[in-house]
Amino acid sequence: MVSVRRSHQVSESSFENWLKALSLTTAKTEALEAVWDKVKHHFTADEECQVKAQEMVEILSALNLDKDSLCAAFLCPLHEYNRIDLDFIQEHFNSAIFHLCRGVDQMDAIKVLQKSHSNQVSGTHIDNIRKMLLAMVDDVRAVVIKLAERLCHLRIVKNHDEEIKVITAKETVNIYAPLANRLGIGQLKWELEDLSFRYLHPNTYKKIAKLLDEKRLDREQYMVDFVSNLSEQLDSLGVKGKVFGRPKHIFSIWKKMQQKSLDFEQLFDVRAVRIVVDELQDCYSALGVVHTNWKHLSSEFDDYVATPKPNGYQSIHTVVLGPEGKAVEVQIRTQQMDDDAELGVAAHWRYKEGTASGKTSGFDDKISWLRKILQWQEDVTESGEIIDELRSQVFEDRIYVFTPSGEVIDLPVNSTPLDFAYYIHSNVGHSCIGAKVFGRIVPFTHKLQTGDQVEILRSKKMNPSRDWLNPNLHYIHTARARAKVQHFFKLADRDKNIATGKELLDAELSKNHLSQADLTSTFKRFNVTSVEDLHAAIGSGGARLQQVVNFLQQKDDELNPAVEDDPQSFVKTSNPTQKQKADANGVTVSGVGNLLTHMAKCCHPVPGDSILGFITQGRGISVHRTDCDQLANALNQQPEREIEVQWGEEQTSSYQVTIKVIASDRQGLVRDISTIIANERVSIVGMETHSEASQQTTSMNLKLELSNHEILTRLLKKLLQLDDIIEAKRI
Repeated sequence: MVSVRRSHQVSESSFENWLKALSLTTAKTEALEAVWDKVKHHFTADEECQVKAQEMVEILSALNLDKDSLCAAFLCPLHEYNRIDLDFIQEHFNSAIFHLCRGVDQMDAIKVLQKSHSNQVSGTHIDNIRKMLLAMVDDVRAVVIKLAERLCHLRIVKNHDEEIKVITAKETVNIYAPLANRLGIGQLKWELEDLSFRYLHPNTYKKIAKLLDEKRLDREQYMVDFVSNLSEQLDSLGVKGKVFGRPKHIFSIWKKMQQKSLDFEQLFDVRAVRIVVDELQDCYSALGVVHTNWKHLSSEFDDYVATPKPNGYQSIHTVVLGPEGKAVEVQIRTQQMDDDAELGVAAHWRYKEGTASGKTSGFDDKISWLRKILQWQEDVTESGEIIDELRSQVFEDRIYVFTPSGEVIDLPVNSTPLDFAYYIHSNVGHSCIGAKVFGRIVPFTHKLQTGDQVEILRSKKMNPSRDWLNPNLHYIHTARARAKVQHFFKLADRDKNIATGKELLDAELSKNHLSQADLTSTFKRFNVTSVEDLHAAIGSGGARLQQVVNFLQQKDDELNPAVEDDPQSFVKTSNPTQKQKADANGVTVSGVGNLLTHMAKCCHPVPGDSILGFITQGRGISVHRTDCDQLANALNQQPEREIEVQWGEEQTSSYQVTIKVIASDRQGLVRDISTIIANERVSIVGMETHSEASQQTTSMNLKLELSNHEILTRLLKKLLQLDDIIEAKRI
């Protein structure tokens, strides 16, 4: 566990006393004193900001971080509370401190991984995630500082409202504790989990804490006797090492109770000791002593020294029956392994002084993991897929499988042989024609399990199947593998798609009198950088042709709402006694039918709406709803172009309208909305959705085809009666 908070007062003497109590090296002490001299006037008495700054330094000093990291940690709360900005830090401190502070600030982008459940993710969020990853790979100290900041924040919200505590705890247990575990920093992981558990499940936390406390004295005496006996046994055989009781963490106790369906009394590791020896061979000598003197439970034995965990954790775990037949968990490891388990990457900084005899102990593997995530950005082109892949790499449960040469590969749960093949290399996946698990042929849909040995069968040609992309066939689970297959076909078919897309778009633009439209206006909307890219996207199905045409039509209407020369050029005199007959759009103009009219795309009037006409040049009369803003703007400039129009007696055509629905995000929402629409015999022409994870809401734009205004009114009324619907209106 990290050190508890000390008393914080904002004064010169108290700061010096606090700094002295940390027992830091002279270089670190002098560096922090220099920082204090430059920023002390930005603190005010008894404020939360300085408490957080000093606690972060305390936490990171226990992790043996260097002086630049400690200085950056002291400055980060000032930046968080808007007392100073990054420009101030860059101006007054060295580049290392500035880059660390900026990296910690960019780490906030990691929240998007947890909150986003939609492919509708803004480019800003994706850019922030890329910056976060660059900061992580460039200097992983920024990650550790951010984890310390989250731990301090958890402590600070202890006296805040219940809602704030729960939100903070959920974010921590879902994002930052798994990240600390992935980087092997157990010393932070345990307290992050315990505090989060305390806020999320206060009753359960108190119950377990009470059970631990009720038997604490008896258990402590039992452990003192056991540790003393074990130390004597080790000394008698000349095994050098330290033996001490190991504190139990409430979250880990609860988690084990849940996973194994055990009661508190049935747990083996409520009583636990740790043996820390000098040399690797002493680990097994100590194990021999333990198993010789006490009966062990073979089902509870794990040798993570011979086979380390994927995050680099090494230790021997065994459970023995001590005096009175009580189970005692014993962990055996070297001092180096103990440092790795508690400090993770924080135990192995690589600076100018270099490293100690190459003992990286998993550090390179952890940095390699971060670099792999960064590399995968190049493969995963869709922003939503980047989110999915990063979330799976950091937060999802993992499986661990072996290559034929014995290399361990970690993948998300439910991964298939194709996911494994594409993890190895793109060409391995592209040329995959089969797979073996333990020498037995398995289908591509086979779900790999931890411990499987997988061999990929390859052909000389790269020939992936388009069926692999079908999510219903379950050939591929990971976003990374799916993106590689998509990229293969995108490159292979690009020339063909460009020709096809150009032909389709040119024909449709000519049909809609948009041949002179500026295609560059579509680049941002459809995420392309050239006209060729646009044609290729249309040809491959990446962009829908009708969406492109509608977008260009909308732009054209915005640029040319009404350009006319002769206001009366389309008005014909009529015989008043003649029966009114509607035109093809179901509209009569000033009592006369059979005139050139078209429905305005800005407001999409339907039968039953109050309407008004506007005379245009070359396109007849544009029919608007009377409450249309674009019509009002046009009439303010040219009121003489107004003309009365009415709905005719016969209206058999269908019309398209767009409605906007805002609702609380939940499963089954789209299904319930579409059911109501189908029951009204209304067709859905198009749908766009966007989720706001921070507000837990979803916004939908639905383009519908219906016959009259009454149906639309009835439909909107029924939608508003649906659970979780906040707003339903026509746009």
